[in-house]
Amino acid sequence: MLRLEGRPVPVVGRARVYVCGITPYDTTHLGHAATFVWGDVAARVLRHAGVDVEVCRNVTDVDDVLDAAAARAGSRFDSFAAVQQFRFDRDMAALGVRRPTHEPRAHNFVPQVEALAAALLDAGAAYERGGTVWFRGAEVTSWSGLDATTARALAREFGEDLADGRDHWADVAVWRAAGPGAGTTEPAWPSPWGDGRPGWHAECAAMALTTFGPALDLHVGGADLRYPHHAYEAAIAQAVTGVRPFARAWMHVGVVQVGGEKMAKSAGNLVLVGDVVERYPPAVLRLLLIDRPWARPWDFEPAALDRAAARLERLYTAAARTKEGSPSAGRAVTVALSANLDVPAALAVAETDGGEAARLALSVLGLS
Repeated sequence: MLRLEGRPVPVVGRARVYVCGITPYDTTHLGHAATFVWGDVAARVLRHAGVDVEVCRNVTDVDDVLDAAAARAGSRFDSFAAVQQFRFDRDMAALGVRRPTHEPRAHNFVPQVEALAAALLDAGAAYERGGTVWFRGAEVTSWSGLDATTARALAREFGEDLADGRDHWADVAVWRAAGPGAGTTEPAWPSPWGDGRPGWHAECAAMALTTFGPALDLHVGGADLRYPHHAYEAAIAQAVTGVRPFARAWMHVGVVQVGGEKMAKSAGNLVLVGDVVERYPPAVLRLLLIDRPWARPWDFEPAALDRAAARLERLYTAAARTKEGSPSAGRAVTVALSANLDVPAALAVAETDGGEAARLALSVLGLS
């Protein structure tokens, strides 16, 4: 049985794993890659335990950030997203991340977001004003354990204009009325409330609910998305279905930093997967991303790639030993991976005992 942060995640039948996917406006950097590689590791460990795993990894191709990037490039938002998605898929394949079972794209789920908005209105959990449907989010902040000042700052960090006509600053758009650029620089669709587009949090809620029904076994995403995105996604889903919790377990993967600052395009400190794999085997980068506690933020430094390359070589050498290690070593690898995905502990056993234990660790972790 997999345990995450000390809590067991028993699974009967299939495991429904939702991985919060990309907004395809830029090529994959290490911060993105860490989340998706860890999601892949979790799925592999569940499969190793004999569980049937279905992974849904969405594509948020309806988003203000994407529209702005496409406009700067002189491209339509949909064409721009398709090119970026191709590059992302290439990077994931290089890193050994398996294709998801389901890969919903937000632009294909507009009717489902409309249905979600209508259900929230019927339940009194949302209201309509000027063509925008707002989810009542005043309680979400307290559920998240955040004070109002911190929550406001985080909302603004993700582009929320907290003074644009909503009843309460913590309300969020499920359906947003179309702006002046609708149909040209940004997409818009007809709805019962006028032309508009889905809201970010509602997109993920609609895609997850449509794919897996009212609840998930595991939700994976970057720690920086814990609030507001994941908090509102869960709150919106729960308000519609009445099923709690929306996700039985969460993996909020620690952010990748450079010099203590989160890796981000706005910070100008991106390290791109494509650039790294031109100089190192992709397995080296995969090992660098997962040879650490998954929830902890960490700082990238170029020298770490050389250390990862040296460790991977030692693991391959250990796996090639003809003399097997202790009979319990393979079990120790499995126990370590089942206990909060403790990759460093599993690799320590693999490197020390070698043989079958090393081959097992490399196989389960996608490093062979």
